[in-house]
Amino acid sequence: MQDGVLLVDKLAGMTSHDVVARVRRALGVRRVGHAGTLDPFATGLLLVLVGRATRAQRFLVALPKTYVVVARLGAVSSTGDPEGEISHTGTVPPEPLALPTGEVRQRPPAYSAVKVDGERAYKRARRGEEVVPAERTVVVHRFEALWREGDRAGFEIECSAGTYVRSLIADLGDAYCEELRRMRIGPFAVEDGVPPPDRAAPDLAAPTPDAPAAPSWPLVERIVPLGDALGFLPEHRLSGEAARAAAHGRAVPGEGEGIVRLTDQDGIVALAEPRDGGLLKPVVGFRG
Repeated sequence: MQDGVLLVDKLAGMTSHDVVARVRRALGVRRVGHAGTLDPFATGLLLVLVGRATRAQRFLVALPKTYVVVARLGAVSSTGDPEGEISHTGTVPPEPLALPTGEVRQRPPAYSAVKVDGERAYKRARRGEEVVPAERTVVVHRFEALWREGDRAGFEIECSAGTYVRSLIADLGDAYCEELRRMRIGPFAVEDGVPPPDRAAPDLAAPTPDAPAAPSWPLVERIVPLGDALGFLPEHRLSGEAARAAAHGRAVPGEGEGIVRLTDQDGIVALAEPRDGGLLKPVVGFRG
């Protein structure tokens, strides 16, 4: 099985875990994850990581995101989306709508996956506990109003990783996020995605001779190879002993700013970060 990233266009009503479980079943492999949760009501791009690509999860999660949003105005939701308790206030935010850009201080919603005292906030909120996640600083690169019809309005938002779009919409005033679609993650676009498998599937143990994998979905050819998927990172080419050293986690001569890809003639060897003395130290290896 090829290590890499599968671009999936998630459907509404599915969790990100549902998609991972279905891909795992369809491919007949166990090492599958994703790079950034989408709420069940949301649709759009989900990066599903296959094989050794799971080792690079944190670098893919950190990529900026682009969303298209439909906001319902004159109402609020207990969760910031259509799955919560809706209260119609009748107070519609006036034009022009205040659209924040740049660095924004944001408190994640109580119904979010962020951890509070070691537990997911939404789990505590569902038990009726008062949940107050810590504020964080995020960056909104672009917050553009697309259209407005009565009590609904459309927006396109480009933002840093970790931004809660539901909170941005709630901050407009009496408003909540009625529809949310993720269009881009870094260099990846939803137009290049495939639909999720058309049937539910539980987690699958590794195939055995008595129970071989029976792929029911033509996914393999759509997996972006790991080296290509990480192509947004600068490349440092290695050969010979340097490549072998990097494969074993040893620092090699080289310079860079931030994380770089170490590659050789056979493809990607590791991800490395610069260290003093003109060295690049592998922090994630892909050959072992």
